[in-house]
Amino acid sequence: MSVELQRVAPADIEARRMEIIQQELGGRVLLEENKAVILRAIHTTADFDYADNLVFSPGAVAKGVAAFQAGADIVTDTTMAMSGINKRVLGKFGGQVHNFIADPAVAAAAKERGVTRATVSMERAAEMGKHLVYAIGNAPTALVRLYELWQEGKLPEPALVIGVPVGFVNVVESKELMLTMDAPHIVARGRKGGSNVAAAICNALLYTASQNERE
Repeated sequence: MSVELQRVAPADIEARRMEIIQQELGGRVLLEENKAVILRAIHTTADFDYADNLVFSPGAVAKGVAAFQAGADIVTDTTMAMSGINKRVLGKFGGQVHNFIADPAVAAAAKERGVTRATVSMERAAEMGKHLVYAIGNAPTALVRLYELWQEGKLPEPALVIGVPVGFVNVVESKELMLTMDAPHIVARGRKGGSNVAAAICNALLYTASQNERE
């Protein structure tokens, strides 16, 4: 079998990817304010469903960008999401990424209470007393606990909640719950998502923040 490969210079690969995505979207028009996030999610997954299933609260992207420019920290529910976030750009604005999943105290509390470590991690994040960006790509229990803490008045207003856990058990339900929360959010409706998508959305916002700073 003969396979003809495209000859693309290494520096041009990402631009070519974006070109292909735009072509395959056809004449579809994406809202300009959300476009960078949608394209980055598709770029990361090669899944065009993100053009339809990403739901943005009013001004979510602008609020996320402004939060990063003001030095907001990120809390993730997995080390994978943490690893995928561009910490150089985040650090340029003074922000850090936090992940409490591997903390022995979190693991011990989760075991004692019979809950997930993601649940306890969100409680730990709330105790920081900061307006954080939450990047949730794996654990629906993290989204549920954020919602509960919000209802209980124990959650400082999030700068942004990125709710994109992937899977089958309570995934859809947790996202629908998050959509009722009166806080800035970007949610991937349905079963699709993942830590890579959570990191990709963070990076899209960070790159936009960095670009806006240069302009």
